[in-house]
Amino acid sequence: MVYHPGSAWLPGKNTSEQPLREHGRYMLSLYTKGVLKFAGPFTDNTGGAVAFEAESEDAAKQIVASDPAVVSQMFTAELHPWGLVDWERRIKK
Repeated sequence: MVYHPGSAWLPGKNTSEQPLREHGRYMLSLYTKGVLKFAGPFTDNTGGAVAFEAESEDAAKQIVASDPAVVSQMFTAELHPWGLVDWERRIKK
């Protein structure tokens, strides 16, 4: 998933200055459940990216829709299905 600043984004403030405490708590809850694999802000303050696992596309959409930063419109979110390449397996071929 890719996040972009939403309509509630505070202009002129970098990511660390935005009111994203609840978003951070949500990300931590996903991580402790084993759903979130990695996440972080873009260093140019244009949003961030998240990789997570979901059982289905509907489940993935629900994860995105439940993010407090999406609900509050701090972020908009683009959901993209993604598959990792197993490079070790390819090397062995």
